[in-house]
Amino acid sequence: MGHKYFEDQLENEEVLYVFHKHPIVMRKGLIVFMLSLLAGTLPSLLNPQFIYFFGGLGVGLVVGLLFFLPFWISWNFSVFIFTNQRLIQITQKGLFHRSVVDMGLNQIQMVNYQVSGIQETLLGAGTLMMQTFVGDLIIHDVHHPAKVQKRILQILREEGIISNSYNPSSGSDIQINQGIIDETEEA
Repeated sequence: MGHKYFEDQLENEEVLYVFHKHPIVMRKGLIVFMLSLLAGTLPSLLNPQFIYFFGGLGVGLVVGLLFFLPFWISWNFSVFIFTNQRLIQITQKGLFHRSVVDMGLNQIQMVNYQVSGIQETLLGAGTLMMQTFVGDLIIHDVHHPAKVQKRILQILREEGIISNSYNPSSGSDIQINQGIIDETEEA
């Protein structure tokens, strides 16, 4: 194997899918950035000269970028990596805090998604919920959660983790249970 895509990649491990959260997670930093630009132009209201406008705009730009940078770093370096062996969730918070979750693909039992509210619907964001043997893994603000869920399920099927077929014997249990319910309702 020649090229490693991430630091802890094993020798026989192949990266199958990588995704980030929706860029909306940077919204607070973007708002502060815009307010800094606006505040930078305020000195030109007191003394309307080009030097005050562009000087203040430059200072507002630098200050805004300094406030926006940690939000961008958190978004850019927080990543979800699916390989042929495991799921790695790298979460970066600010400049100096990073957490890593490493889970085998065979621990994943079910993958669901949820889109709730007008903001998530309009922006194409949602929540991805993975049920595992050790508990639920919930990922908020996923970009295009239906596509991500479909790709994850495809990977799990290709790796033989989740079966493609439906077990018809479970359908007969439902019919028997429905018959019991019907009999109790008639009594």
